[in-house]
Amino acid sequence: MNHIVISCIGPDKTGIVDTLSKIINEHQGNWQVSSLHHLSDFFAGVIEVAVDETNTQSLITALSHIEGLKCQIELATKHTDKASTNLALELTANDRAGIVQEIASVINHQGGNLIKLVSSRSSAAHTGQLMFNAKVQIAVNETDVDKLIGALEHIADDLMVDITR
Repeated sequence: MNHIVISCIGPDKTGIVDTLSKIINEHQGNWQVSSLHHLSDFFAGVIEVAVDETNTQSLITALSHIEGLKCQIELATKHTDKASTNLALELTANDRAGIVQEIASVINHQGGNLIKLVSSRSSAAHTGQLMFNAKVQIAVNETDVDKLIGALEHIADDLMVDITR
């Protein structure tokens, strides 16, 4: 069984997910994990599909020819990771340019691997101040968890880090 990772972007219109799922199903693919979004009138999505080796190339070809949708498709290779723990965090801070870079840099320099980042902006309840909110999943060695949390908390006085694992 092969696993392919599909990254798609194109102007959003009704039926994109239906089209993708039909093509995957027609090639006996199994939709595994996905993240699909509407961003500034564009559809943007990432999908992992398990597909039999005999159907892999025909599925890749069909996905590559969806009108109005640019798809980049990669065949995943197996790899072994060193022992690590998954750490789920919720981060909240005053919104500002560069905050994602600061967070990503700290995670990288503390030996973590940023597995997932879902961010949003919202208004603070009493002040209306724009707030940055993120849920992150990080793979990190168990022995480095406290050091990583401490480094994240030192990015700025207003950054709150909640562990949700």
